[in-house]
Amino acid sequence: MKKMLKITNFIVIISLLIVPLSPVLAVEFNPNYVLSDEDLTDYNSMSLEDIQKFLERKGSYLANYITEDTDGIMKTAAEIIHRVANTWVISPKFILALIQKEQSLVEDPSPTQKQLDWAAGYAVCDSCTTQDEQIQRWRGFAKQIRSSAMQYREGYLVDLAEYGVTSAGYGPGKIIEIDDQIVIPYNNATAANYTYTPHIHGNQSLWNIWQRWFTQLYPNGSLLQAAGEPGIWLIQYGQKRPFHSMAALLSRYDLGKVIPVSKTDLDRYEDGKAIKFPEYSLLRSPRGTVFLLDGDKRRGIDSWDTFKTIGFNPDEIIDVEWSDINLYGEGEMITLETVYPQGALLQDNTTGGVYWIQDGKKYPIWSREIMATRFGNWFIQQVSPQELEQYETMPPVGFKDGELLKMVGNPSVYVVSEGVLRPIPSADVFEGMGYRWENIIETTEKALSLHEIGEALYILSGDVETAGN
Repeated sequence: MKKMLKITNFIVIISLLIVPLSPVLAVEFNPNYVLSDEDLTDYNSMSLEDIQKFLERKGSYLANYITEDTDGIMKTAAEIIHRVANTWVISPKFILALIQKEQSLVEDPSPTQKQLDWAAGYAVCDSCTTQDEQIQRWRGFAKQIRSSAMQYREGYLVDLAEYGVTSAGYGPGKIIEIDDQIVIPYNNATAANYTYTPHIHGNQSLWNIWQRWFTQLYPNGSLLQAAGEPGIWLIQYGQKRPFHSMAALLSRYDLGKVIPVSKTDLDRYEDGKAIKFPEYSLLRSPRGTVFLLDGDKRRGIDSWDTFKTIGFNPDEIIDVEWSDINLYGEGEMITLETVYPQGALLQDNTTGGVYWIQDGKKYPIWSREIMATRFGNWFIQQVSPQELEQYETMPPVGFKDGELLKMVGNPSVYVVSEGVLRPIPSADVFEGMGYRWENIIETTEKALSLHEIGEALYILSGDVETAGN
């Protein structure tokens, strides 16, 4: 029996819905692309409080570590990392990942003094040791954090901006050999990381740490766009599906609901099938069969008589290749007996109730908000109760995946994913996911009750997902 919705406040939701993590999507390391440029340089990615809480959640020795900063003042590890990140415009997330990669400092509960003194591995080359006299001026936690960040900002990134390569000759699009393997860095961050650590394994370790700590997973139905890139992708069942045209996107979704993300977050997902054509397009195969696109299905039209009788427009037929046809699964054939294969909105002229009619079945629509978000400007046809009675009654239409919902008069906010309401427990989680407040739809308790409540939505911070503070 379907669990009916009970609206609660954020605090109650958090206490009731502490759940296991979703499985991490399988994704392989690409030596040509270690991190995005934004991953390296987003110095605002964590506040001082965020860094401290991150270390505390990890049970890190650094959470309580106090040492002398380069200005002679005693500071916490978080304060030093935050100051350096802001001074040299380097991401604090990157600094944390770097010292974990070099010395396991974040997750080691009892690091040695040597690990602390050479936190970022700065100046420790393959052919030298930490005992060499010429590198002792870089010994110390604060010096390591500062020097490594300065090396990236004033060394590698300056060289890349001026010459297109680092001092080692590594740059985007340049063929290099690392550990007897050909590598072609995709961006500045990758070139810089190979200059700092000229080994595949070391950079794969950095990538693994980043994937584990800082790569966000988005719910089903999310529309994502990587910063600085034109493409828009639909997240669906663990894959990212590209829209190949604006018409294909706008026939299904609102452009205002696209979420900007880093390329690293987007690359977390395997590529899915492209969405090339608008919903309800008419596609003609090389064999001459005309298909109606209905969601992810292609529905063959059994004859030209059926095509004309139903009222399809021959001018709207698109000639395509088999590769286009095969993007879609086989749907139910359209015949002369098929009623409203493209769907229609019919309103009872006595009660005012509105139904979605498709293939001889009627689906009640319980709220104006559902009708507006699912059917936009579709024409509503007035009909008699007797006409509606001839259609089989089906479950009511719910909200689409990706919609942000709340009940009128209640502050709790949800996102629909795989037909389930996932509570968003706090403003920090909401904004951390990139959602916009203006996209929240207020609706009735009855409309919300069409969806079961699922697990709370989390933001990824460290190697745990958190439902907010």
